[in-house]
Amino acid sequence: MTVRIGITGAAGRMGRMLAEAIASSDAPAALAAAIERPESTLLGVDMGELLGGDASGVVISSDLAAVADQIDVLIDFTVPESTLAQAVICAQHGLPMVVGTTGFSDEQREALATATSGVRFCQASNFAPGVNLTFKLAEAAAKALSNNADIEIVEAHHRHKIDAPSGTALSLGEVVAKALGRDFSQVAVFGREGRTGARDRDTIGFSTIRAGDIVGDHTIIFASEGERLEITHRASSRMAFAQGAVQAACWLVGQSVGRYDMQDVLADQESNT
Repeated sequence: MTVRIGITGAAGRMGRMLAEAIASSDAPAALAAAIERPESTLLGVDMGELLGGDASGVVISSDLAAVADQIDVLIDFTVPESTLAQAVICAQHGLPMVVGTTGFSDEQREALATATSGVRFCQASNFAPGVNLTFKLAEAAAKALSNNADIEIVEAHHRHKIDAPSGTALSLGEVVAKALGRDFSQVAVFGREGRTGARDRDTIGFSTIRAGDIVGDHTIIFASEGERLEITHRASSRMAFAQGAVQAACWLVGQSVGRYDMQDVLADQESNT
């Protein structure tokens, strides 16, 4: 069965990359709907032509509800406000949803969880397989080094990214804090300035860089007396994110109602190989 995929933010950088990932996927998948905001100047444009190819028959529209019965799953990489609006529509139509949007407030995260409680839902701060391996490596390092290292996370992205720290950096911090039995909300430090005093060993520090066209770099540092361990992931293309999201979408349609993340996708597929 061909999985019919819809994407929101279809005309944006990530939306176009998702469309290309669907077209090149080894999985039986097809782009079936492309959604953009109502004020977009690209409404009515064929996605195939937008990507520089032949007409595909998939025309950009602004109404997910009107095409919900034409797709099997929705992939959303937009902004929190848009994601929440699309989640309500997905819930109304029982439509599975894959979300890569970051930058949610606590209230928005709660609203999203409530809206999607009755559908198949997969959310991740980063769908790249390499990043998800980085989470595992960071967890193992935290457990091995225990409380003997200072932990810092440095992330860099392009100048247009609107949230900081990145969702991936926050996920790294949460993974490590959990591994060490620490309350992430109490130990995260998002900036230092002036006379800060000596570093508290339990804290997890974050540094953010926004510059140029950096796709996404993440480094977690475990520093102790006399040595330093660094685990780094660098993305050179958004295609890794897009391919992972398409992989998750194709997997999600075969699951039961529930909440999943990319770790679930990779673990299940590994067990079946």
